[in-house]
Amino acid sequence: MFAIDDLADRLDGYLSKDEIRQVRRAYYYAEQAHDGQRRRSGEPYVTHPLAVANILANMHMDPQSLMAAMLHDVIEDTAVTREALEEQFGAEVANLVDGVSKLAKIAYEDKAVAQADNLQKMVLAMSRDIRVIIVKLADRLHNMRTLGSLRPDKKRRIARETLDIYARIANRLGINTIRVELEDLAFQAIHPMRAERIRSAVAHARGNRRSLVRQIQNRLQETLDNADLPGTLTGRQKHLLSIYRKMRDQHKSFNDLMDVFGFRIITDRVDDCYRILGKVHQLYKPVPGRFKDYIAIPKSNGYQSLHTTLFGVDGYPIEVQIRTRAMEAMANNGIAAHWLYKAGHTDQSIVSGSHKRAREWVQGLLEMQRQAGSSLEFFEHVKNDLFPDDIYVFTPKGEIMELPRNATAVDFAYAVHTDIGNSCIACRVNRHLASLSMPLSSGQTVEIITAPGATPNRNWLSFVGTAKARSAIRHFLKHQQHSDCVGLGRRLLTKSLGVFDSSIDQLAPGVMEALLHDENLETTDDLFHAIGAGAKTAYSIARRLIRTDSGGDLAPLPKLQPLTIDMGNNSISFARCCFPLPGDSIVGHLTHGDGVVIHRGECANAIGLLAKGEQSVDIDWPDDLSVSLPSSLRLEIKTGARLIAQIAALLDDAGADIERIDTEENDSHLTIITLVIDVRDRVHLARIMKRMRNLSQLESMRRVIAG
Repeated sequence: MFAIDDLADRLDGYLSKDEIRQVRRAYYYAEQAHDGQRRRSGEPYVTHPLAVANILANMHMDPQSLMAAMLHDVIEDTAVTREALEEQFGAEVANLVDGVSKLAKIAYEDKAVAQADNLQKMVLAMSRDIRVIIVKLADRLHNMRTLGSLRPDKKRRIARETLDIYARIANRLGINTIRVELEDLAFQAIHPMRAERIRSAVAHARGNRRSLVRQIQNRLQETLDNADLPGTLTGRQKHLLSIYRKMRDQHKSFNDLMDVFGFRIITDRVDDCYRILGKVHQLYKPVPGRFKDYIAIPKSNGYQSLHTTLFGVDGYPIEVQIRTRAMEAMANNGIAAHWLYKAGHTDQSIVSGSHKRAREWVQGLLEMQRQAGSSLEFFEHVKNDLFPDDIYVFTPKGEIMELPRNATAVDFAYAVHTDIGNSCIACRVNRHLASLSMPLSSGQTVEIITAPGATPNRNWLSFVGTAKARSAIRHFLKHQQHSDCVGLGRRLLTKSLGVFDSSIDQLAPGVMEALLHDENLETTDDLFHAIGAGAKTAYSIARRLIRTDSGGDLAPLPKLQPLTIDMGNNSISFARCCFPLPGDSIVGHLTHGDGVVIHRGECANAIGLLAKGEQSVDIDWPDDLSVSLPSSLRLEIKTGARLIAQIAALLDDAGADIERIDTEENDSHLTIITLVIDVRDRVHLARIMKRMRNLSQLESMRRVIAG
């Protein structure tokens, strides 16, 4: 058990006497506030905040963080208010404590909503002070160390949350010592038997390999000494979850993983890192393609090191990491090294970049939070954003941009700026035009082509990889669709009123206001949006308005004229079950939340909706349609070489873009190919089908109507 005197002795190494007195005062305040409270283990509750402060002391955090650690539960678990804390310890400490505290005053029925709201509140606090998350990580680490007294189901829930959120945040901020321990503790809580087996196997394997490890280590150290290169050499330990994940994901046996020897060389200067790398490569041959220079291009969390894999004794691989002492401090402490620097333990050049990147990341989270429709949507964005595998691409000016693996040019555009993403229409990759949906690779140079008035495409959501791009696209479409729904609703209501030989402007004063009051709506735009989104029927609203306006008399009137499709309106969409094209007989269905969805008149789904009494709209094609729409063809073709290439060339000559190709072997002689292609109308599709019939292997072909 920790004692405040022991902590004070440790703090004496880097804090002043007055600062240590402030930390002591915070401890005694917390002790009094938590008086009578005990943890599930039976220990006095104050042992927990004291342990959290000790974790932060290992990272040489500042006195305000240590005081916040002592007090982080008093707002949530005692009668002490934030105002009382501010009066006693100042606004800085009170803000830190408030940021770490959960939303304890709100009763949640859904744990997912509670978790999402807590994360959202914490991100807002992080944007004001990054130390909030460091205190929170230390709090979570001690809670994970003391899970033993909880029920198994609660252990697993907390462990899963730790893996999904807190371990990833620690990774994103480069605090490797906390991340590794959080991951291993969570693994033990979720899979206790597997963790114990791997731990025992690791201990056994290390015992068997001790002499071989010592032999390799001695050879490496001797090489450094002979070259007069300063370097401290240590064995690198794999942690339990890392071993388990590699066994599971890479289908490797335990022996395959443990036959890799890992070493770390810590030196003084960056120049020495590269010199040591040269000597190591002279001693053991490097494995081609396994060298990574994270010094020249650091990871997003500030991590810097040289990584190489060598052919070792008897062919066993040797993995070597080479870095400076400052880089080692950065690798272990990440963003916390900013305060380690202030305590005089490393140099500013290493930590300043990491601190800047961390703040940029938090600002990105804040932007996502503003654009998200709900805390749950924001929660999903953050989970997707938390440290995926990265690639590095270049702007035309040679600046490095960091993106997750499988990111596309659209992700790149939004990483540059939200306005660039919103107005993106095309891209060049290595100076050649490329598809916006093509996954990027490290080392490529990407140029975004924009156009005034261009807007995001809903289809982008199917291939973007970054949370920022996904959030920004959804935010734009949500606002655009709202205005489109308002416009569609106004058009529908205007047409319906026209049947009664009236209009919105001709209604008597107070008629529209009375309807809005009855429907509990604030503005006419709210009414138009409800009609355009399918929540209300334009014809029934028009009848109510006219009935009120005319005192209740309604004469039978002609049927509504069909509504003409407005291709610029995002509240109008085309069904993917029947792929309607200009020239087809069509019907529109008002779908709540999606506006008007257009089907072919003979589509089985459309007929089914009519039978259920769903709202429908008579709708016509415009005369001057200038966009392409998707259509689908099903081909049965004799199996042969270069089939896809022949079809792609034929479609290109016919001026049709391929959206998707699916192939299925019906038997050894016949291949079924389903195409989704963009065409202008039925005439264009007929020309394409006529060309297709010239394929000698073609057995049959038909237009697909899945509905």
